Amino acid sequence: MEFDGTKLGFGTGALAPYASDAWASRGRLYRESRSATRSEFQRDRDRIVHSTAFRRLKHKTQVFVAHEGDHYRTRLTHTIEVAQIARALARALKADEDLAEGVALVHDFGHTPFGHTGEDALDALMKDHGGFDHNAQSLAIVTRLEARYAEFDGLNLTWETLEGLVKHNGPLTDREGNSLGTKPVAEQIRHYNELHDLWLWSHASLEAQAAAIADDIAYNTHDIDDGLRSGLITVDMLEDLPLISGFIREVRDRYPDIEEVRLVHEITRRQITAMVEDVIGMAQRNLAEIRPGSADDVRLAGRPIVTFSSRMAQWESEIKSFLFANLYRHPTVMRVREDAARIVDDLFHAYMEQPSLIGEARWRDLLAELPKEKLVRYVRDYIAGMTDTYAMSAHRRLFDRSPDLS
Repeated sequence: MEFDGTKLGFGTGALAPYASDAWASRGRLYRESRSATRSEFQRDRDRIVHSTAFRRLKHKTQVFVAHEGDHYRTRLTHTIEVAQIARALARALKADEDLAEGVALVHDFGHTPFGHTGEDALDALMKDHGGFDHNAQSLAIVTRLEARYAEFDGLNLTWETLEGLVKHNGPLTDREGNSLGTKPVAEQIRHYNELHDLWLWSHASLEAQAAAIADDIAYNTHDIDDGLRSGLITVDMLEDLPLISGFIREVRDRYPDIEEVRLVHEITRRQITAMVEDVIGMAQRNLAEIRPGSADDVRLAGRPIVTFSSRMAQWESEIKSFLFANLYRHPTVMRVREDAARIVDDLFHAYMEQPSLIGEARWRDLLAELPKEKLVRYVRDYIAGMTDTYAMSAHRRLFDRSPDLS
């Protein structure tokens, strides 16, 4: 008899009609039998957590290169924080928590070493070959590059998780397939979409929208925390931000003698709470207005449902502007960015000129025979998969002098 997950209590009563239904999934590219103990979205989440790409996130930069301090966020700790917030949003909105968590956990798989610095460098190096996009690279990892299973490449995730990965920030094309962005849709996404149509023209599920806005909430709060820890920004500088200045006054009024480390944490927790509660309230209003009766109604709503209120969106924009001006573009951070970009640039040219430098001996003959168009994509994938530490180590092996990122 075919297994029925509802007998174990999965998906019974707790979810709203517009939630994604793990038992009515559009399925996987390669058909598999169902699990006797887990829903399809739980299986996706577990595959993501057990992947090599997930483990690599612990040595990839968020803002500060990992060896600059043990307490700064990495891509892994950032991802865990995003997943926690995404799950909280999904729970409040009666959506599928496992799908929201899975999309959050996989959303940064495609990031290069050294964060956005590495991505910008690789994008410039690939400009004659379609550029580089970390979202498309994430899809490539979970559909092609992870080599774990006997019967298929990648993780063979469900349609809903892949859709959320690709479209959590909104539609990529119009109905006719024309790109909505300034660049064409990345080749990795176009090629996979030909095999497994991800509805690139629609919005994503409510769960994927929750993961997307959870990403904004997480980095808007923890980048301030890391910036304060680094000394590049100060609490006094935050007084110009309307949302945060109110929290500073509230905490200082209540705890006049509070030490700064506790003050920063109290500010951070209040900021997360305020943003999460704002999103929940706004999403509930949008749901009441649109009244979606299914997950597809969410996709076809014509606008995102999980959003900030207009006031919070303004405050959030001010926080982003503050972080760009005072943290991401700080001279100290920019110096490290320049050195990190040089590492990526040097490695790319070295591997293109001498493919035998890549990987194990068994690959060397194959790589040497690849035409340039295929080799450049192999080099892209190889470098994008590196951690900060591996990229620095590889550079030291190949070059007499390597930048000091400390």
